[in-house]
Amino acid sequence: MKIKCLIIEDEIPAQKVLQNYLGKIPEVVLVETFQSALEANQMLTTNSIDLVFLDINLPDISGIQYIKTLVRPPKIIMTTAYSEFAAESFELDTIYDYLVKPFSFDRFLKAINKVKKQQRSPQKESKVISSDAPTLFLNVDKTLHRIVIADILYILSDRNYVTVVTKNKQLTYIDSLKNWNKKLENNSFIQVHRSYIVNPFEIEKISGNLLTIAGKQIPIGRLYKSSLLKKLAIP
Repeated sequence: MKIKCLIIEDEIPAQKVLQNYLGKIPEVVLVETFQSALEANQMLTTNSIDLVFLDINLPDISGIQYIKTLVRPPKIIMTTAYSEFAAESFELDTIYDYLVKPFSFDRFLKAINKVKKQQRSPQKESKVISSDAPTLFLNVDKTLHRIVIADILYILSDRNYVTVVTKNKQLTYIDSLKNWNKKLENNSFIQVHRSYIVNPFEIEKISGNLLTIAGKQIPIGRLYKSSLLKKLAIP
């Protein structure tokens, strides 16, 4: 079965890259290319389109905001230079992949294969996409890593870098605890030291000004201790 697609991209060089890549995949048919979401709106609302390659930074309305206006959105592959919107994008079930420019043909093909796999077994794929576990995507060494928030044990800051330690992986990249406090403001995480944010549900013990998570001792800063004890309901 042919996959009918659109490109919504305002930069001509980026359009040409996508058109060139699509020309190598015979089962995907490019119907039309648009420079803005508003230009593509009539085509999307009056025709059966299977897949859209969509930029985020578009004239008039962003790609993410436009998706939210569609009653029956097609499958979406985001193609953007902005890696920081990955987590927000994947909150939308219709987004199947997030390609950060510049991306190679093999990375592009991997995204296409995700869509093809869903067409072959939609029920199985739907279960994966609609997982209830809140997640974040971290861009480390030009690779987006999916992190289940509840699996984070602690976050360590060292100058301009943070290390995110989860139950099954450890990722280090340029960021700050200030940004992580914003990312986690609707969750139960708490900063316990100028260099540490921890998951309170993973604390094994507290001894003086040290707490232990997964066998690692983490210092508790004097300015943070009362907030930690209050969070844990310890008098």
